[in-house]
Amino acid sequence: MGSWVFTTWLKVKNGYPLENGWGKALYPRKNEEVVERVKLISQENAQLKAELGAVKDRLANVERIVTDDSHRLSHEIESLRGPAN
Repeated sequence: MGSWVFTTWLKVKNGYPLENGWGKALYPRKNEEVVERVKLISQENAQLKAELGAVKDRLANVERIVTDDSHRLSHEIESLRGPAN
């Protein structure tokens, strides 16, 4: 009984919602601050996903360069330089 009171006190002190025996929130907090925080976290999540996609593309290029045989790589580099005028 004492441990339940202590954990409930810790949850209230740190801002966690109280839960019933089944893990559902007794008093779910739905204020503007929480909604704004969720929006900001969602935006940050989308930005991080986009950045991760860019990093994956760059890593794929680096892996292609590293595993590519040197003759074909040097030929592609020379073709990118173009004809010397």
